[in-house]
Amino acid sequence: MSGYLTGVLVVLAFNVIAAYAVYLPLAAGQLNLGIAGFMAIGAYTAAYLTNEMGWTILPAVVAGGAAAGLVGLVVGLPVLRTHGIYLAMATFALGQVISAIFLNLDVVGGAAGYPVTEYAPPAAVFGLAIGVVLFMLLLSSTRFALYLAAVKGDPTVADLLGISVRGIQAAAFTLGAIVAGVGGGLYAHHFSFIEAQHFSVLLSVFTVLYVLFGGTQTVWGPLVGAGFFTLVPELLRAGDQYRYAIFAFVLILFMAIRPQGLVTTAMLRLRRRAGSAA
Repeated sequence: MSGYLTGVLVVLAFNVIAAYAVYLPLAAGQLNLGIAGFMAIGAYTAAYLTNEMGWTILPAVVAGGAAAGLVGLVVGLPVLRTHGIYLAMATFALGQVISAIFLNLDVVGGAAGYPVTEYAPPAAVFGLAIGVVLFMLLLSSTRFALYLAAVKGDPTVADLLGISVRGIQAAAFTLGAIVAGVGGGLYAHHFSFIEAQHFSVLLSVFTVLYVLFGGTQTVWGPLVGAGFFTLVPELLRAGDQYRYAIFAFVLILFMAIRPQGLVTTAMLRLRRRAGSAA
């Protein structure tokens, strides 16, 4: 495998991980625009543990995910009292605050960035991305996925049915933060350098676009959306300065035709019926 192809696949793997971190709260009807902040927590926590405390990569990355999840749980409980655009603005502000903290934290390099001594090979990145996808597939077959759909569909009815709406929303928000933190921790060790400027609001917005474009109705949507946003611009690279204009046109066309996303439950049902008929 060439270095270029490996690099593209690594970016795809990180985009897939980030997309599923956004997908979990979205599945409960919660738009999280602060996902980059949780990735930053995981990245800086894991990097500090390997650099300063002598930890190996695996436990450091796990600790980074746990730290992001803890912040997600503590902050998520009051933040999830808001809804709609107010929740989006609250998570947006949260991501900005987290990024600003690391930008001014001299112990991890501040604005100059933070070099990371330990290195995680591409195989580790691919393994984590595959693990996240498998975890999401497993989660989609549990009652928790049904609770998420019920809470997203109608929180009032879900509450009348005995489902803890706040609890499900907090669990989805926290799980998303953990996935983002683990992804951020591995990101730090693969690229061997992190800076707070990378974990900006644009990263959160692009990640949300992956999920919305791929579709939120099924667990496959984030994977397809991340793949589209990562691979199509590379396929259009021959167009040079026109490739982003072409990509934008294709994106607008798809969203006009399929505003519900590329992958829907109806599409999957049709494929299952076609497969069973064959």
